[in-house]
Amino acid sequence: MKNYKVHNKLIHELKGIWVIAKKDIHIYYLKAPVLIFGIVFPCFLFLAFAFGREVDPASLIPGLIGMTLFFTASSVGPIIFPWETRGKTLERLVSCPVSIQSILLGDVLAGFLFGIGISLVPFLLGILGLGMNVDNYLILILAILLSALCFSSLGVLLSSPPTDNPSNVMMLSNLVRLPLIFISGIFIPIDQLPTGGQITSLFSPLSYTTDLLRHTLQGSHCYPIALDLLLLLVFTGVFLTFGIGLHKMSLAKRI
Repeated sequence: MKNYKVHNKLIHELKGIWVIAKKDIHIYYLKAPVLIFGIVFPCFLFLAFAFGREVDPASLIPGLIGMTLFFTASSVGPIIFPWETRGKTLERLVSCPVSIQSILLGDVLAGFLFGIGISLVPFLLGILGLGMNVDNYLILILAILLSALCFSSLGVLLSSPPTDNPSNVMMLSNLVRLPLIFISGIFIPIDQLPTGGQITSLFSPLSYTTDLLRHTLQGSHCYPIALDLLLLLVFTGVFLTFGIGLHKMSLAKRI
């Protein structure tokens, strides 16, 4: 009987996560902050850096995929809770028979799917347009899945301040995200960074995503592959743990 109740509770929570994710997809994917900071901004930033440099375009694809995945997966979470707070829909959501963990995991799932979907664009550009080869599809798939999960978890963590103004959260989000792209091997491989940059890059989850992508698309990498995958999992666990804890603390200030 106990196992039956646990099984039913798990099924109920999983259904709740999926329903919340579908709601987020329907409402927030086309919101201006998501489109601007998730798609338009990283594309223009990448083009501004790439134009005028005498480099092989194919060598820039791993960085473009990593940056696109980073910005898109982490751009959905930061706007959901402020908008829910402003629209007074958070109270109704919290009153439903679903835990705060399921609500947040639904937001994570929405960002996860958004990041994977948009990152396929530069990936197909590299494969079909520039003729790049994939050395190991299994590592590539794991890299994209774990990275999307990690970055969407970061987005939920960044949405924890109890505000109803999405611009405040997006300002904090970009204050965290923008420095990371310059120390994570996006534009310059990590092993070519100065010593200080290489040390700092260890604290960025994007570094391990870029390293995995360079391994599968270019055959070069800085860290052991197992370490890249492990640290993406560790960062995901840290982001989720702190994100859920901070949201529980700030929930009373939102409703």
